[in-house]
Amino acid sequence: MFQALRDALGVASPNAIHTPLALHAPVGGVPISLRTMDMDDADEWNAVRWQNSEWLKPWAAGDPMHGPGMTFAQWVRQQRRNEAQGTGVVFMIEYRKRMIGQISIGAITYGAMRSGVVGYWVAREYAGHGIAPMALAMLADWAIGSPDGPQLHRLEIAILPENERSLGVVRKLGARDEGEKANYMYVDGRWRTHRVFSLLAEDVEDGFESRLISRHAHEETRIL
Repeated sequence: MFQALRDALGVASPNAIHTPLALHAPVGGVPISLRTMDMDDADEWNAVRWQNSEWLKPWAAGDPMHGPGMTFAQWVRQQRRNEAQGTGVVFMIEYRKRMIGQISIGAITYGAMRSGVVGYWVAREYAGHGIAPMALAMLADWAIGSPDGPQLHRLEIAILPENERSLGVVRKLGARDEGEKANYMYVDGRWRTHRVFSLLAEDVEDGFESRLISRHAHEETRIL
């Protein structure tokens, strides 16, 4: 079904994103996988979002124009269109074959900028276990460093200043702190100022995954 939908939509742009079936964490990392969604994921995705609605509400971006929402099926079709046009991709975060969160790149631009904006969330019961940092590292290595990815130069992550957990995620990867942008995004019913962080192609070196695993090993050694 998944491949048939891709084939029906066709490849509309030379920038089309050819998403992998799955991205898997490297040895030594938190054992998660990233994969794109299909129609069969509706029940699980809806259940996880509903169970975490209050947990995610303070950080949830919205539409200030209050336009009509989409069904899950419409959203999956939109994801396929975005991939075909090269403008964005959404991955489920899976742990032990269970969906526990989501990470995405949107607003992708090419030409002189080659950039995209990252968003992510993790279910409450899995927060604080290194899952979001590993998901971000995996996404960045694919989107920036892999010849099979969109080969972007810059990923931007905008975070509410009071969201300490999310600030911890980007710090673990050594993201560049670029300061605040006033009223940057519409979140939880109002325009909110965000702190902006970036991951750049110049920062990849041996890979963001490798950097994260090395940092974790160093911290464990220091504790011992």
